[in-house]
Amino acid sequence: MRRLFTSRRHDYGSRYSGPEVRNAEREVFLFRRRLVVAGALALLALGGLFARFVYLQVVRHDHYRTLAESNRVAIIPIVPNRGVITDRNGVVLAQSYSAYTLELTPARIRDLEATIDGLATIVDIQPRDRKRFRKLLDESKNFESMPLRTRLTDEEVARFAVNRFRFPGVEIKARLFRQYPYGEVASHVIGYIGRINDKDLDRIASWDESANYKGSDYIGKVGVELSYERELHGTTGVEEVEVDAGGRAVRTLSRTPPVSGNNLRLSLDIKLQQVAEQAYGDRRGALVAIDPTTGDILAFVSKPGYDPNLFVEGIDPANWDLLNNSPDKPLLNRPLRGAYPPGSTIKPFLALAALTSGRRTPQQAIADPGFFQLPGSSYRFRDDKPGGHGSVDMYKSIVQSCDTYYYLLASETDIDDTARFLGELGFGRKTDVDIEGELVGVLPSREWKRARFAGERYREEHRKWYLGDSISAGIGQGYNSFTPMQLAHAMATVANDGVAYRPHLVKHVLNVATGEERTVAPTPTHTLAVKPEHIAVIKNAFVGTNREGTSARAFADAKFTSGGKTGTAQVFSLKGEKYYAHKIDERLRDHAWYIAYAPADKPRIALAVLVENGGFGAQAAAPIARKVLEYHLLGKTDPGPATSAPARDGEDESD
Repeated sequence: MRRLFTSRRHDYGSRYSGPEVRNAEREVFLFRRRLVVAGALALLALGGLFARFVYLQVVRHDHYRTLAESNRVAIIPIVPNRGVITDRNGVVLAQSYSAYTLELTPARIRDLEATIDGLATIVDIQPRDRKRFRKLLDESKNFESMPLRTRLTDEEVARFAVNRFRFPGVEIKARLFRQYPYGEVASHVIGYIGRINDKDLDRIASWDESANYKGSDYIGKVGVELSYERELHGTTGVEEVEVDAGGRAVRTLSRTPPVSGNNLRLSLDIKLQQVAEQAYGDRRGALVAIDPTTGDILAFVSKPGYDPNLFVEGIDPANWDLLNNSPDKPLLNRPLRGAYPPGSTIKPFLALAALTSGRRTPQQAIADPGFFQLPGSSYRFRDDKPGGHGSVDMYKSIVQSCDTYYYLLASETDIDDTARFLGELGFGRKTDVDIEGELVGVLPSREWKRARFAGERYREEHRKWYLGDSISAGIGQGYNSFTPMQLAHAMATVANDGVAYRPHLVKHVLNVATGEERTVAPTPTHTLAVKPEHIAVIKNAFVGTNREGTSARAFADAKFTSGGKTGTAQVFSLKGEKYYAHKIDERLRDHAWYIAYAPADKPRIALAVLVENGGFGAQAAAPIARKVLEYHLLGKTDPGPATSAPARDGEDESD
């Protein structure tokens, strides 16, 4: 047994080297090291987490608070009520009103077409509505709310309210719309508003008003609506509302109300405006009437006009085509942007220039044989009266509109001297009327001609000023080209004894919030450097023109005394041939002019009347002026077009 045991013990010992001896201290050291490392890593992770927490909760607090709040709270701009535009007597010409619109937010709609088709089953949606919406979609960001239908009826609003759950991203909103009660009347003065485009955004940014236009869809495009946009727009309000998961407002948290835009009272008399526009009938033309003592514009006519209501929501293609492609150019602002030869209306101003320079005296007379010839030339510049007017002094030259007198005067006067004097009257420069788009016209001079014909395409002889150029300019033809506004302004200046006022359309600005009314004070710009007795000579001739001259027939039996001057401006050259209106295409016939002021002793109104292709000024333009003056001075109304005045004997006249 002992041997067997011993043997086994021996075998066991051969297989094992003996019991393992472990280093407890080393194991403890390793454990502690691992513990320290793990603790450090845990602290590092905790520190990183804490740092991230600090970053999110402290550094980025405002950002994430805003994001969080945006899920619950929406900031909605409140568009202010646009200011009202009235005439001088308080008659409303432009106003805003509230109406319901059906609006879609494309970003919240999965299938836009299907949604619109579904809406069409409960609300009347026409093809033009879809087309306008598509245009807005192309021009806007898809997260913006855009109107599909405007001016919904109460019944349509009710039908949608019942089915609202079917159309996520679709809402009924109350929006402000612009209305122009008088339609075409004074349309070029008032202008219109339209949807804001990229060009408008640049203009808003230049004003540093981007924040104030948040939520605004419309802005003034032309006329007073454009020029006084910042007065009319107002201050945008803000509403903070709590929204549900669908983005619909649940309750209002805070509200800063908007401030309505300022109201504008114009100098315009809308009744006088209507009388003037009706006097034109179907004829094309322009009329500007000014109070010479203040610069107030009393009437501002451009015929034909247009209905500004068509443009507010975006004009449809059919109406746009009619307006834009019409040969009558209804969108053209003729008083400001129509430049025409002044014809014989320029003669009184040239006579005043001659008196001022000493080149003529009132009594100095010429013998008129019915034509004028330059020395060494066989060409005859003919007078309107065959055989001439006989002996002609300054009074007669204006009253009878003698061309020969002014041919001779022009040949003896340096064109640059003429240009300087006419420039003081406002010709060839802007009057600075308070609506945009005014042209400067053309006041010819040597410098102007050199600039006009500069460049390699013109030879030196094109840039040279010739005596023949002066002769044509002497009767308001040639290069002369002025706006009706400039002629009305010049007439007002002379009627006011040489004191010029800046023409303006806005008379008062009313702050709706404070009730404060700001008056646009009359602004005298300058006084002509002329003698009072010289102006008296010209004004006496103006009166004589209506009493016994070219416009005597038009003002026969008038209950007031006025001064005026007729004019007929050639549209194309007859090359020496006799003028017969009935043989010429209507749009190639002469333009008819008439300028006037009244009453003669103390003028309260001065005006310029243009009838495009109207023929003689005495026949076509003067009767329109008479109707305007009769209403303004006497309150006399005679609805309908003015009747052409009978022609003088022989009907051979330039005016």
